[in-house]
Amino acid sequence: MIDNRTAPYAALLLRVTLGLLFLAHGLLKVLVFTVPGTVKFFASIGYPGFVAYFVIFAELAGGTALILGLWTRWVSIILFVEMLGVIAFHFPHGWIFTAKGGGWEYPALWAVALIALALMGDGAAAISGRPKARPSG
Repeated sequence: MIDNRTAPYAALLLRVTLGLLFLAHGLLKVLVFTVPGTVKFFASIGYPGFVAYFVIFAELAGGTALILGLWTRWVSIILFVEMLGVIAFHFPHGWIFTAKGGGWEYPALWAVALIALALMGDGAAAISGRPKARPSG
């Protein structure tokens, strides 16, 4: 049974946590690895280098949108697709993420959390971009 009193806060917690994680990963690619370094890395693992720009944008813009609660369902689905690419890269390394080259269990957790968020929606304290229902009366 869903507790309708607390479910919006569960969605808020998941939304903000995922948003902060994506924002941190995007900033890591920009500030630590640098954009040219990230492009070079993507090319070295067999992805077209230009894909790095889309990933950086998705993580920075998507993370920010999730934190704010903007287009939560769509952003979650877009970031889920990104996670499929991450899982595909890590899959040959095995299950555990601490394996050499990183396994796929951690990106799979992100993917499942994103689908759960897409199913739940914005949750509490979201700037959803849609009009709020007015109380009748």
